[in-house]
Formats: sequence, structure tokens, C-alpha cells
Amino acid sequence: MALINAALAPPGVAAAPAPASEKARATATAVAGDALAGVRLMTCPGPQEEAAVIALALRRALEVPGRTAALVTPDRGLARRVAAELRRWEIEIDDSAGIPLADAPPGVFLRLAAEFAATDAAPLALLSLLKHPLAAGGIEPGAFRARARALELAALRGPRPAPGLEGLGDLVRRDEADRGLGDWLDRLAGSAAPFLAAMGRARPQKFVGLMAAHVAFAQSLAATATETGAERLWAGEAGEAAATFIARLEAAAAGFAPLRGPDYPALFEALMSAQVVRPAYGLHPRLHIWGPLEARLQHADLLCLGGLNEGTWPADPGADPWLSRPMRAAFGLPSPERRIGLAAHDFVQGFAAPEVLLTRADRVEGTPSVPSRWLLKLGNALQAASGDEGPALLAPIDGGGENWLGWQAALDRPEAVQPVPPPVPCPPVDARPRRLSVTQIETLMRDPYAIYARHILRLVPLDAIDADPGAAERGSMIHAAIERFMRAHPAVLPKDALAALLRAGKEAFGAALAQPGVWAFWWPRFERIAEWFVEHEGDYRNSIRASRSELRGALVIEAPGGDFTLIAKADRVDELTEGGLAIVDFKTGVVPPKQDIALGFAPQLPLEAAIAAAGGFAELPACEAQRLEFWRLTGGDPAGERIAAGEDAARLGREARGGLERLIAHFDDPATPYLSQPDPERAPRHSDYVHLARIHEWSVPGGGEAE
Repeated sequence: MALINAALAPPGVAAAPAPASEKARATATAVAGDALAGVRLMTCPGPQEEAAVIALALRRALEVPGRTAALVTPDRGLARRVAAELRRWEIEIDDSAGIPLADAPPGVFLRLAAEFAATDAAPLALLSLLKHPLAAGGIEPGAFRARARALELAALRGPRPAPGLEGLGDLVRRDEADRGLGDWLDRLAGSAAPFLAAMGRARPQKFVGLMAAHVAFAQSLAATATETGAERLWAGEAGEAAATFIARLEAAAAGFAPLRGPDYPALFEALMSAQVVRPAYGLHPRLHIWGPLEARLQHADLLCLGGLNEGTWPADPGADPWLSRPMRAAFGLPSPERRIGLAAHDFVQGFAAPEVLLTRADRVEGTPSVPSRWLLKLGNALQAASGDEGPALLAPIDGGGENWLGWQAALDRPEAVQPVPPPVPCPPVDARPRRLSVTQIETLMRDPYAIYARHILRLVPLDAIDADPGAAERGSMIHAAIERFMRAHPAVLPKDALAALLRAGKEAFGAALAQPGVWAFWWPRFERIAEWFVEHEGDYRNSIRASRSELRGALVIEAPGGDFTLIAKADRVDELTEGGLAIVDFKTGVVPPKQDIALGFAPQLPLEAAIAAAGGFAELPACEAQRLEFWRLTGGDPAGERIAAGEDAARLGREARGGLERLIAHFDDPATPYLSQPDPERAPRHSDYVHLARIHEWSVPGGGEAE
């Protein structure tokens, strides 16, 4: 106790002077060593490692019969991490703070139900609610979740649908494979209607009325074919705590001021945040997690004092925005430093345990942390006692050579690391695709594995839930707008050409224009594109006889594995007055360099020229292309530009056809694998199958072997 008293002496109390003689220093060092005989300090890289070290120490304490151990910390995040780490040994630790009701299954379910109504069935809120274990909707929970997953795939992936459940019902009924989702959504909408109506009213509502509709909907959604919603929602310790909270809140909410529906979830969650669930049984009798206050009256053979960083232990008192220090003193309120004194008292009491493990994280959320003042003061006291030169920080104490950080790292380290080789799938020839588009031919050259995954394994990437329209959707909208305009005016431009193109653009953008990002950024760019297009289209049409947009074509090639069909949909094909064709591809993104086109790594336009030369476009006779052009439409500066794909379009078409025949023959060899990005320099800019091919594991030096 002399050491800890000297270390934590308050300001104004003189600390013991450093020993003057060598003998006195040796004696003081021996005394300090005896005082620290049962103390270990572990400075861990981060909070996760700190939690794992504490869990190891607690687990080791159980090896001695009757031995007790406890973690004492004001850091609730650290406490939750330690509890999670102990579950790897199937140990449920007794946490005096309990589990927040808002994080228990019934509390989460109630919060999700409120959020669902406040957002008018927004995709993420809807799916979070429907996939909760308590959601059943009057049928078996497994069948209910299967319906929720089917709804996700049918309507909730991609851009957000119309608000409300009724719009979703209409959307899924358009699909021929409805699978009963429409009727299921109708039943769900019927049970949610009172709550949605109450939340959607413009005028403020009474809190009691909103809560009654909320609870009624939650109980209706929690019911199964054999159990009522009340039996499932209020069951168990967490359910009982939730029922008690709702009953008390109903009794106290009569005097609440009316509030708007969108404000209800935040208030409900704030009121629930103070409630906790404390399990009555099933916890380990010899392991505990205590807060500093609970630890004052408890005893354990091993105490782990965790979270010893400044700002955590002691906590930062912060600045009081309402009362200054003189005002607090005038009101008889304690100063902010009093809490620091109480924190020091708790630390001293824990430090006096028979065996102590002190832990701290060197970095928290990526930010370097400062050791607690208790550790700094202990280090200064030890330095003063021994007279040694060096840092004042308390040195790590290994406790007899125990490598706690090494043990923690070894918990999840495999015994051996097997390098991952690149995938080399060689499916049989009859399973290989016999029909690809011109853009997929480019993928076949740059990343054959993507063709294997898409067309042989039939793995299709899912759109994100509630996704904002991205670059692909923007390109599709611009293409659709120009197609509408071209089909409406194939020969002569109207006098109000710009207005007509803008009207076509509004039709193509459709509901997306209601999104602020689309209206603020995409639409002004399209307006500039429309101005450029109309300005250049007038002069361009003087050189053509006829123009066709979104023209479909096909080319059949004889190959060793059987006939192979190349398909295409050309953005624009024009018959030139001088003879021949001009094939145009509208690009809203990056235009491939001419070198890649000449080498065959960007074969879209040359392959469309090959289709035209073979008479593959149904509306056109066989004719060679004289021009291959990219029209780059960005809406920037300049808004658009015409870029030639090459000097000799007919030659490019002939070379592309020859290269395609050789490529198909190559992949018709059963020994040819579908490699993943065989040439990194020619790899596509984006691939949906990088994770499936595990490129980042085998493409690093050493074949992906961990160092």
C-alpha cells in the first residue's frame, strides 16, 4: 500500500524522495518488486487483443478449483468484447450491468417495427424487420423468412421501389413467378395498416396511441400458426423485461406531449436505452464482469483492471455547458474532479487484490491512446523508488515469462497456411457457352473466369439493397433517351429537336428524377449532352441516308465444338450517302484506346462490323462498315465528342472475325481452362467475380502465403 499511496498522492502531498545510497536504492527496488509480485501489465495493440488477453486470463483462472476472477472496467465496449471472447469456450460470464433491453431480441424487434413504420416500409427497414427471428406473420418462422428472401430478390434489390407495402404487392404481381408473394404482402399490409396510418398522419399524435398501435402490430407480426404474438414476444427474461418496460411506459406516457410519427422511433429507443435485462441463471459462478462501483463490495482472487486509458479510466469530466465551477460551488454541487477522485479510489481498491492484471490498448479505433494517469503515476513512483533513469511509464510486467499476447494471437492462427493456387476450371465442351454478346467476347479475352462463373456456373451478382442509381443506370437512361428520340425522328429532325430530346430524357429517367442526386447532378449533364447531340446531329444527318438505333444482329460461326452464335445490339447503325455503314457506340464512360481495339482487346465495334459484313443485322443487307465511332457523352467539357475507333473499319471487322474464330476454337479445346485475369495488364477495370476467384490470395508475392 505504501507504493500505491506514494503513486497516487494528491497534489500538495510530498512524495517520498529517491534513495540517496546504492544500498537504499537496492532495498527500495526489492520492496517495490515485492509489492508488484502479483501484478502484470499488458499493453495490447488494440481493444480486440485486449479483450482476448483478459478472456484468456479469466479462462486460465478456472483451471484452479474454487478460484474466482473478475474484470473491472468502466468500458462497456470492452466488457462486451470479453463476454464474446469467452463464448469460444462456451462460458457465459456474469455481467453486473446486464444486457441493454434495446439489444435484446424483443427490444430489437420493437425498434425495427417502429423504424419500418417511420420509413414507410423502406427496403432496409422492411427486410431487417421481416428477417428478425421473432417475425412470423401467422405462419411458421422458417416459411416466413423464405417469403422475405423471395421478396428481397423480386423487388428490393436495386433502386428503391415506391413507398408502402401496396406498391410492393403490385410490383411482385407483375412477375409471372409470383409464388404467392402478392397475397402474403396483402396480409402483411393489413396487419401493419393501423400503425402505418398513425405514423403517417401530418398532425402530432399522442404517444400512448402510437405506442398502442406499435405494440399491436408487433404482436400480430410475432404470431405463428400455433402461438400468439404475446406468447412469443413477451417470453423469457428479455420478454418479461420488455413487457414490464411497456407497462410502465404506458402508465407514465399519459402526460407526454403529442409528437409527429417520424419522431416516435427515436423517443421510444431513448426511453428503452436505460432498461437492462439481467439473466437469472445459466451464468458462470466464478467469473464476473463488474463496473468500478460494483467492485467496491466484491472480492475475487484475480482482478483484471481493463481499459486503463486516459478518458476511459478515469473518464473525461468534460465541460458543463450549463454550470460553471463557481455556480456548481454556489449550488453545493461537487466539482468535476470529485469523480476522478472516486475513480482513483476504485483503482486503488482493485490494485490491492491478491493478483492483478492491468490492461490497456495502445490504439483505439485507429487513434493512439494515452495511458491512464494511474499507470503514469505508478511508473513515476517506481522510478523515484529505484532512482533509475529512463521513461516514467510503468514497464510491462510479464508475470514470470507468460506470453499473453502470443497466446492470444495463437488462438485463431491455423497450424499451417496452405497457399491458394489460381483457379483452373476446365468444364466439358458441351457445358461451355455457345452464345455470347460482343461485350462478353471482350470479357472472355480479358477475364475468362468471369464467363465461366456467369454462363457455366450461372452465378449472377445481386444488386445492392435500396441502391442509388450508379454509372450503369445513368448510361442506360441516356441510351434510352436517345433511342426514344431516334425512333420518333428517324429521318428529319423536328424544329424543336432539343425540347423533344429533353422530353424523351424525362421519360427515360422516369421516377429517378425524384432523387436529389439524379436531379442535381445527372439531369444537368444530360441537358448539356442533349444540346451537343442536337447541334451535331443536324450536320451529321446530311451525310447519311437512313439511321437505325438499338439494332440487333447475330453471326453464326462454325467451330470445333459446334456452331457458335455471336449476338450484338448496336447503339446506332447509319447508311452513309457515300456507301457503306457507320456503326456508332454511345459511351458515357471511358472510351477504349485505339491500341486495344487494334490488338483485339476491345472488339465490340469491330465485331459489330463483322456482323454487318455477314448480313447479320436483319434490317440491313450485307454491307461493310466504313466508319466505326465512339460518341462519348459525358455532359462535361466538352459535353460530347466523336472518336474514331480506327482508320480502316472494314479491315478491323475482318480481323475481328478471324480472331473470334481462333478464340472460340481455343476454348473448344477441353484442355483449355477458364483462367482468372491471365494478363494483369489487360484485366478488366471491374469484375463481379474477383472474390470468387480469390485473386487477392494467389496474386500476391508468395502465392498468398501468410508471412
